[in-house]
Amino acid sequence: MPTASLLDPALHGLGPSQQDEALRLAARFPGLIVAARDIAASVMHGVHGRRRPGTGETFWQFRPFTVGESAARIDWRRSARDQNLYVREREWEAAHTIYLWVDRSASMYFLSSLAMQSKVDRALVLGLAAADLLVAAGERVALLGLTRPLATRQIVERLAEAWLLEEKAPDYRPAELPEAMSLPRGAQALLIGDFLCDVADLARVIERLSAQGANGHLVMIADPIEETFPFKGHAELIDVDSPARFRVGQAEDFAQDYQHRLAAHRDAIAALTRAKGWSLSIHRTDHPASEALLALRMRLEAGGMAVTAREG
Repeated sequence: MPTASLLDPALHGLGPSQQDEALRLAARFPGLIVAARDIAASVMHGVHGRRRPGTGETFWQFRPFTVGESAARIDWRRSARDQNLYVREREWEAAHTIYLWVDRSASMYFLSSLAMQSKVDRALVLGLAAADLLVAAGERVALLGLTRPLATRQIVERLAEAWLLEEKAPDYRPAELPEAMSLPRGAQALLIGDFLCDVADLARVIERLSAQGANGHLVMIADPIEETFPFKGHAELIDVDSPARFRVGQAEDFAQDYQHRLAAHRDAIAALTRAKGWSLSIHRTDHPASEALLALRMRLEAGGMAVTAREG
């Protein structure tokens, strides 16, 4: 009988160590940045930004002085350039802040022959593309626990640089879940990963993130082989995040039980997100990233709907 192992690089593209994968990821980042911008541009149509004049500290634009306004509002330095009077307007600061986290743990490097990208590459592209869209719409984006909120046109490059700097740290250890911290009221969290973790651990993270009223969105990335479980004969299933191994004599007999357990795991996460008013979507890596980004954009614009949907 044939033997299938999830450690077989020829079958699934798993690297020999997390350090090697980090180096490969660094080399791939330029391509991922280009892909993120292309995908963001493909769903950019219809995005209406929040940026408008109002109370705030950030310069917005100069506009002509209107008769009847207070002379104290005139910007005399700008007005001295020509024969017209101008008023300096500041930006209305009611933009939301979205805190982004992308799972880069060992399980995210899984790649089967059925997928277009590894889970980690797809997650990073979606995260960067979402950040690009959000900033274009006048929002601010921060990497959860890593950067301050940013609203720069170079948001994709800035986030990629922050990730790379983090991975160069001697004590860097990728985690399955983000650090549990309280987010400000009105903020939104965007967590992208496979969430093949203990549901109780995820519940504690979500509870903490939303403690002050912040909303959130989970995008669950799945390789198609993780859902179809096409193995036959003797198989060795290995948890890449721990030393756990599981051997089965007839893998095809185990498939139905595996699929039931996976469905139960996802149902538990769906119930958790519904209870907190968060949204949950499932995206498979054999479908275009633009499908997931379009659905995610709608959820972000809605401020987070308590809906569980499958995006491909």
